[in-house]
Amino acid sequence: MTETTKINELTPLADMPAALQRFILHWGDMGSAWGVNRTVTQIHALLYITETALNAEQITACLGVARSNVSNSLKELLQIKTIRRVPVAGDRRDYFTADTDVWVIAKKVAAIRKAREIDPALETLTFCLNAAENDDAVSAEQRARLKNMQDFTATLDRWYGQMEKLPPSTLSRLISMGDKIVNLLQFGRKS
Repeated sequence: MTETTKINELTPLADMPAALQRFILHWGDMGSAWGVNRTVTQIHALLYITETALNAEQITACLGVARSNVSNSLKELLQIKTIRRVPVAGDRRDYFTADTDVWVIAKKVAAIRKAREIDPALETLTFCLNAAENDDAVSAEQRARLKNMQDFTATLDRWYGQMEKLPPSTLSRLISMGDKIVNLLQFGRKS
């Protein structure tokens, strides 16, 4: 029996190969850091690493979490489009699988983080700058610092908008060029 078959046969997380356990648990921890429920990201990791689609009962058995938690988590993952339903012939239950293209996943995670971090920060900084504009209690230096932070955040927002439009293959090549670009920029400084 292969390791993949074991997972598909409802193996509890504790009985999975150590590498898969660690991946699923770590992905859950990363999700918490992103502001996403740990179970949501553990389910995503399980569906990513499992080679066949799983239904909610199988996910519940593998992760040892409440069925209601699995249902709610699946709804959230479907909503953010990191998983999809797949039909299984002869079975009326819903089965789920995750995207396996890491660049597609990265773009979806970036979109979530932008919505939760960059958008509110930009909105707040714009409000603060407008409120500080005619407030004599706010110094010119304080306004300048707020403006610098808003400019930085707006640059991140524009950069995200540009990166989001790129197909995953182009994004991969662009990021792979990072070392070359840094070396080129450093070479330009030495002249």
